Amino acid sequence: MNNTPHLSMDELIALINQYYTLILNWLKVNLLSFESLIQLGIIFVLFLLSYFAARAFSPFVHKVFHEKTIYQKIEKFLKALYLPLLWCILVFSAWQVSVSLNGPIILLRLATSLIILWIVITWVTLMIESETISKIIRIVAWTMVILNIFGLLDDFINFLSTTTFTFGTTTISILSIITGLATMVVLIWGALFLSSVIEAKLRDAPNVTPSARVLLGKLSSIFLVVIAFLFAISSMGIDLTALAVFGGAIGVGLGFGLQKVVSNFISGVILLLDKSIKPGDVIEISGTYGRINKLAARYTSVISRDGREHLVPNEDIITQPVINWTFSDKKVRRHLPLNVSYNSDIEKAMDLMLEAAAESPRVIKNPAARALVKGFGDNGVDLELRMWIRDSENGVTNIASEVYLKIWHKFNANGIEFPYPQRDIHIVSNKTRDSDLL
Repeated sequence: MNNTPHLSMDELIALINQYYTLILNWLKVNLLSFESLIQLGIIFVLFLLSYFAARAFSPFVHKVFHEKTIYQKIEKFLKALYLPLLWCILVFSAWQVSVSLNGPIILLRLATSLIILWIVITWVTLMIESETISKIIRIVAWTMVILNIFGLLDDFINFLSTTTFTFGTTTISILSIITGLATMVVLIWGALFLSSVIEAKLRDAPNVTPSARVLLGKLSSIFLVVIAFLFAISSMGIDLTALAVFGGAIGVGLGFGLQKVVSNFISGVILLLDKSIKPGDVIEISGTYGRINKLAARYTSVISRDGREHLVPNEDIITQPVINWTFSDKKVRRHLPLNVSYNSDIEKAMDLMLEAAAESPRVIKNPAARALVKGFGDNGVDLELRMWIRDSENGVTNIASEVYLKIWHKFNANGIEFPYPQRDIHIVSNKTRDSDLL
């Protein structure tokens, strides 16, 4: 790797001293004068007025418009922009008044430009969800502004464009790298935004299955991101043919290091293609019971009945047994075993069990519930209630508890007894034991 031009340490120190002197002279000319101090004072006073006005104005607007849909959508932007908008209006007005009075305007005009830039940067960064990217954009933007104020922007850009790196036959400048990275960030962000729009449209499509929606959304996202990446690399001046060879070598290395990640991704695609599970299904895997909330590239989100969200790797769903309670039919049969005393009316008990099931709104009528005699135990008659529900995503244990409680009340009201453990105890005396031995 070669880089040009090469500055010696003395030349670098001389260059820094030159820029330091330039900045110091600018500060003396533009700030350390009577006219400049007046303008700075006006700008500061207007800032205080804007600050207190924004604090008073924000609650008033929220109180009047908080029920409006359009206000709810832009409330975050308005709260962040009250202060700079009011300040910009006041400083711009002061600038125009100073122009009409032939007064000093340099700092007022500069302050207006900076506040407008503040508004634009704030608006753009608020649209970006990633806090890291927002900070990078703010730092880069304000750095460029400061360099432009001191007249160093052109020299800085020229330095970046003339400092180059050579990789084989390809020569790239620092400016090209920065521009390419910025282009990549913007394009990838745009690709992700566009893919989210596509996924939203797919969610509203009535004739598309849930699995197809997720699969098409993921494929569109991958396709758009790859296109954005290749376009950004091309904008840097990098030959895509050389990148293919280099990328192949990297791909082999990553293939060994990211086997699990790739396996989970491929497993996710297989799950979407074979439609074995889909968002909304109720599944049970490795003791985890819940509703599928999301099929991601690496994992499947399963929300259990207690509100915990389990992130199950897609590979586990492929390789381990999975119970899908709603795969081909949402109807689920529940088995409720219980014992009744031999002294009770068994047929009456079975009728009461069916009544208890019929009174529950979650138990469906077709297929109808059934009460069966399963056998005769040591302590009582073994009965079982079999009933069907259609909403297993709302829980299967709670419906059993509800019906059991109804059965308990009905049995108590009708004299049906639950058996206690019964044991016959024979007491053998020592005399009897000795006679048995003889």
